[in-house]
Amino acid sequence: MHYGYARVPPPHQETALQLEALKSAGITTIFQEKASSVGSRPQLRKCLATLKKGDVLVIYKLDRIARSLKDLLAIIDQVEQAGAQIKSLTEPLDTTTPMGAFVLQILGAVAQLERSITRQRSIAGQVSAVKRGVVFGRPKAITADQEQLAQQLLKEGMTRAAVARQLGVNWVVVGRVWEEMH
Repeated sequence: MHYGYARVPPPHQETALQLEALKSAGITTIFQEKASSVGSRPQLRKCLATLKKGDVLVIYKLDRIARSLKDLLAIIDQVEQAGAQIKSLTEPLDTTTPMGAFVLQILGAVAQLERSITRQRSIAGQVSAVKRGVVFGRPKAITADQEQLAQQLLKEGMTRAAVARQLGVNWVVVGRVWEEMH
């Protein structure tokens, strides 16, 4: 039996491309999920537990199944323990031969390198943005003047809830001001 596995990281990506390719390859049983590769990936675990001798796990691309070379090798080992094989639709993989297993490991290492480079670029972009003055996260709920007023009212003994009502903000915002004061 051939089983498919499709995964994309949340929240904005879709599995449509992978599903279309797997269905075009004749795969009818497909496990899919929107999950980070560092998460638990319950559908992958379910898929791997389903594999039996002679089955083939078909993936669209190697980086959809493993987060690192170590993770890939562990998945390959689990597939082989079940007596199954792995096939990629976009890479020349055949785990039944020594050369195929070697190519799989090389492709896994290349995928890991690609993820590492992408992560480094992302971090460098964030650092550059911070240096240019870009502020990440939600904007502050209160202005500097409102913050000073909140501090003054809190020092005078007004409760956080009362200050929040007066400023028209959530009490959590005033709680943060109070924490900064102490």
